[in-house]
Amino acid sequence: MRVARRYLISGRVQGVGFRYFTADAASREGITGWARNLADGRVEVVAEGEAEAVARFERVLRHGPPHAHVENVDVTDELPIGAPGFGIR
Repeated sequence: MRVARRYLISGRVQGVGFRYFTADAASREGITGWARNLADGRVEVVAEGEAEAVARFERVLRHGPPHAHVENVDVTDELPIGAPGFGIR
């Protein structure tokens, strides 16, 4: 079953390679979507893929790369749209 989720990740998540870490994790799991920095210091991620892959991807987001410190992850279910690839905005 294909699912889509929007993540708002807060903590020390900018300036630590979080978006690129996210893109690598998405590539490994076959996830499509995008990641971008927000002006308030959070990172926003939209991810779409098979439910099991998205669940694994979310676990990775909750830890982040080595220099990150994830404090909170807000998750919202979205409608899958069939977006191609994974981009960094």
